[in-house]
Amino acid sequence: MTTLLGLIAGFVLLIVAMTMGGSPLSFLDGPAILIVFGGTLAVTVISFSLEELRQAPRTLWSMLRNSAADPRKAAATMIKLSERARKDGLFGLEQISKAMSDDLFLHRAMRLTADGTTADEIEKILKTETYAASASQMTAINILRRAADVAPAMGLIGTLVGLVQMLGSLDDPSSIGPAMAVALLTTFYGAMLAHMLFLPLAARAERIARDEALLQSVYTIGAAAIGRKDNPRRIETLINTILPPQKRIQYYS
Repeated sequence: MTTLLGLIAGFVLLIVAMTMGGSPLSFLDGPAILIVFGGTLAVTVISFSLEELRQAPRTLWSMLRNSAADPRKAAATMIKLSERARKDGLFGLEQISKAMSDDLFLHRAMRLTADGTTADEIEKILKTETYAASASQMTAINILRRAADVAPAMGLIGTLVGLVQMLGSLDDPSSIGPAMAVALLTTFYGAMLAHMLFLPLAARAERIARDEALLQSVYTIGAAAIGRKDNPRRIETLINTILPPQKRIQYYS
C-alpha cells in the first residue's frame, strides 16, 4: 500500500507542478514517447529471456503486495511450535501444519517436520526452496534495474535525435520547436521513468526480498531444530544468531 501511495503522490506532485507552469499537454510528444518508452521496453526485452519477462510481473506483484512478516514474530512462532512438539509429538505438529496454509513456506516446513523428515533433509529442502525463490525475485529486480539504466540512455539518444533534426532544419523556423521538444522531453521522460518508477520499485522489491529470505531462514533453522528435538531455549539462541541485533528476541527472559 505504501508503495502505491508513494508512486501516486510523486506523479500527482509532478502533474501539479506541470499544470502550474502551463498546459500539461505541452509535455506530451509522440516521437519522444516512442523513443524513450518504446526504446526502453525493446532494449530491456533484449536483455532477458521470454520466460523471465513473463514471470517478472507476477513475481513483483506478489512481492510488493505482501510485505514479509516480522522475523521476531516468526522466531516466537517457531519456539512455540517447538514447545508444542515436545509436548504433543509429531501428531501435534501435523494438526498445526493444517492451519498454516496461509504461509506456504511455514506450512511446508512444518509438514516436513511432522512427516519425520530428518533435520539435515529439512534444512537442505528448505534452503533449496529459499534459493529458488530468491533467484526468481532477483531476476525481476534486475529487470527493473536494467530498465532504469536504459531509460536515461534512451532519453539521451532522443535528445541527440532532436538536436540533429533541429540543426538540419535551421532554415525552417517552424520545425525548430518540434525538434527542440523531442530533444528536451526525451531527457525528461527518461529521468522520470528511471527515478520515479523503476528505481523506487527495484529498491522496495529488493528490501522485501531480503526480508523474506531472513524470514525463511528463521523458519528453516526452527524446523530443523524441531526435527532434531532441540531444547526451545537452544532454538532461541540459534535463531538469534541470524537476526539483526535490534530484532533479536528474548523469549525466555
